[in-house]
Amino acid sequence: METTPNIDPERSRVMRAVKSANTTPEKIIRRALWAAGLRYRLHDKRLPGTPDVLFPSRKIALFVHGCFWHGHDGCPRYRVPKTRREYWEAKIARNRQRDANARAALEAMGWTVLVVWECETKNADQRAALVATVQNTARRR
Repeated sequence: METTPNIDPERSRVMRAVKSANTTPEKIIRRALWAAGLRYRLHDKRLPGTPDVLFPSRKIALFVHGCFWHGHDGCPRYRVPKTRREYWEAKIARNRQRDANARAALEAMGWTVLVVWECETKNADQRAALVATVQNTARRR
């Protein structure tokens, strides 16, 4: 990864604070799943992409993607910053490729992969639809 020698210390502090696990959208989804009686595991680093939520007995992996970091097309939360545009476009493209690779690897291992976007965690109806999708997928497996 390329580094830039003239990085603003304040920007570095802000970026270091960005979490990759146990984010607010993850917690919202986990609360909805738990309330529906679904029990799960978290962040299994042995699996490709380290899924955010897992149902190991049913081989279901759930990723909760941040709209900005994973490039959610058509979402108002995903806008490429005006500064260092080339850097951000390349970074988001790498993230998308890594996501696709992880998904393909998990599917090759027999896992069903579900993705929920950060913007979908804000709406109760969308959360309920996700819970129903997980329940239906678990029944079929």
